[in-house]
Formats: sequence, structure tokens, C-alpha cells
Amino acid sequence: MNKVNLTDHEKYLKKNVFFTENKWPHFNLIFNDLKKISKKNNVNSVIVSLERNSLYGGISLFAPYFSKSKFVSVDCSTTNIRKRGSYNKISNKNSIIKMKNSYNFDYKNIKLKKNFADTILIPNLMHHIPNLELFFKQVKKILKKNGTLYIFEPLVRELHQEPEDYFRITPYGFIYLLKLFGFKNFKTNFEGGPFTAVGYCWDQAIHYMPKKKRFKMKKWLNLQMKKYIKMDKKYKKNNFRKHTSFPMSFSVTAKLNNK
Repeated sequence: MNKVNLTDHEKYLKKNVFFTENKWPHFNLIFNDLKKISKKNNVNSVIVSLERNSLYGGISLFAPYFSKSKFVSVDCSTTNIRKRGSYNKISNKNSIIKMKNSYNFDYKNIKLKKNFADTILIPNLMHHIPNLELFFKQVKKILKKNGTLYIFEPLVRELHQEPEDYFRITPYGFIYLLKLFGFKNFKTNFEGGPFTAVGYCWDQAIHYMPKKKRFKMKKWLNLQMKKYIKMDKKYKKNNFRKHTSFPMSFSVTAKLNNK
């Protein structure tokens, strides 16, 4: 691991990987959440992150947030993803903290000890897991009683990394499923809104255009996204339909029942 300030590391990820300033602002949620979670863990805490590290050259993007704890990253990438190789390999040595993933395991058989982890992180992975029952059984096995589970998921996405894109589940859907596996004390957070959702769809639409047209539209969209972000912050409530919201991403935090 090279010596880089965590602030620089986060700035790099936001600018070059998650494009939170002008493209996907809803990914700010995961950075804010991880900083809060890291403060609650001490040097003796064991953190397990279930990721898809192969997409980023085999490194864990979020390990640096937990440098004071024992951190184990598990690459849950499929064989197909590993064969394709990384599409966003991190190469800037001056702005990123590189921490290699510890293990490559099939999500159906994560070979870590029972009751191993104080906290399990599942950042931006769940929609690529076809068998949720098997996956949550693995999570429950690894997590200590009364341990913390954290899930981050986007809600609005194109079909990507086909054909290994399986589900769009709401936070309430995850809460329902997690209750079946003995989880409790749920907390949800949300980020983004309908205006940046429009910008996200425009960003995807531009990719279908010819190169010259795409270049012009990108300039236009960069300006529009700044407006969309401001509008999401200003207009947060649906004034026409009750019991309705339009977040772009969410997180669910839960505790494993100690009974």
C-alpha cells in the first residue's frame, strides 16, 4: 500500500470512478456511510467487504476507510468477469491507496470462519447475485451475533455487465428478506432524486449516439447535471402523490439477531 491521504483517495474515486460531481452524485451516499461506519469500529474489529474487485484491477476501493481495523476484502466476481478483465483499472499511483483483495471466493461458498466478522459491507454488489438465499446464508454464517450488515445499492440502472445483472430490489424488499434471515434494527439512507435520475438516463442515451453528436451532448449534459443536482436538493417532496419517493440509491444497515 502506498502512502496516500484518505481524503485524496476519496477525491480520486469520486472524480474518476464514481463521477459524483457531474454524472452519478447518488454514489456520494456510500462514501458518507463508510466514514460513519469506520468511526464505530476499533482496532480489534474485523471488517469483511464483499465486492467485485476484478473490475478495478484487483484492489478494494473501500479498504482504506478501515485501515485501523482488520479488513478482509472478498472478490465475488464471477469467472466471466475475471476473464473480461477490469474496465476501470486504477493506475494513478499518486492519488489512490492500493490495497489488494485478500480472497477470491464464489459467493455461494465464502471460505471464512463462522462468526468471523463484526461488520460485513456489501457495496454495489447485490444486483449481481442470482441466488440471494444462498448468499444471505453465507453472510449470516460469517457475521458475529449482533454484528452489523451494510448494503449499498443503486435503484435506477441500465442493464450492465450482461448477462450477470439480475435484480433491482427496493430497501423495503431487502428489509423483508433480511428479517427472514434473523436481522433486525434496520436503518435506511437515501440519496439522489428524480431530477438527477433524468440526468442519469440522458447520460446513458448519449452513449447510443454517433461520436460527433455524443461529444456535443456531453458538454450540454455536464451543465445540466449541475442544475439537476440543485433541483434534487431544492425539491425533495412529491407534492402530488403521497407515499411516493424517487431516490437514485439507498443503503440498509441491520444487526444480526443475537438470540
